[in-house]
Amino acid sequence: MVDQVKLLGVSGSSYSRRVEWALKVKGVKYEFIEEDLQNKSSLLLESNHVLKKIPVLIHNGKPICESIVIVEYIDETFEGPSILPKDPYDRAIARFWAKFLDGKCLDAVRKALWSKREEQEKNIQEEAYEMLKIVDNELKDKKFFSGDKIGFVDVAANYIPFWVEIVEEATGNVLITSEKFPNLCAWIDEYLKCSEVQENLPDRDMMLSFFKAKALAK
Repeated sequence: MVDQVKLLGVSGSSYSRRVEWALKVKGVKYEFIEEDLQNKSSLLLESNHVLKKIPVLIHNGKPICESIVIVEYIDETFEGPSILPKDPYDRAIARFWAKFLDGKCLDAVRKALWSKREEQEKNIQEEAYEMLKIVDNELKDKKFFSGDKIGFVDVAANYIPFWVEIVEEATGNVLITSEKFPNLCAWIDEYLKCSEVQENLPDRDMMLSFFKAKALAK
């Protein structure tokens, strides 16, 4: 039986890109279904009736939700290169960093980027700097989080190279510089150079227009 794989997502979403990257690493053929988040399809609402969010992977008719959960499912289900480390301890550490990057770090960065500059509270920016410094320290003397190739943790951090710089340009709130975070900036350069990432980059001009409009509306 040939696997039937569909991905409900949005082209510019770093969450959708995580899943697409994992599918490509494993060599899985899939159908990408673009969602309009202002007019969500009945398939999306039925497939993720709890959160009603993208991405959703539908594998042989069964839906799996939440990007990090989906990436782990893909790693466990399909043959091909491992995405998470094989060693149980290393796998647990990777999950810890992915949770930190996708949770506390992302929340702090998002708040700092979208705060209005004239109203920006000092503690909001300081919290973002604190989170990013932790990431910067973790990347010291490393090409990627797990060594010499992109892995699970790098994909959890994909919002940093994908859209932080674009939102900085749209809002004027600059967070990441090579002076403050040299290791993180070196990682961003390496991440964006990878062929599997370049094949999967969102449209920068489209995203910049979207974020500028969002900034003006705030």
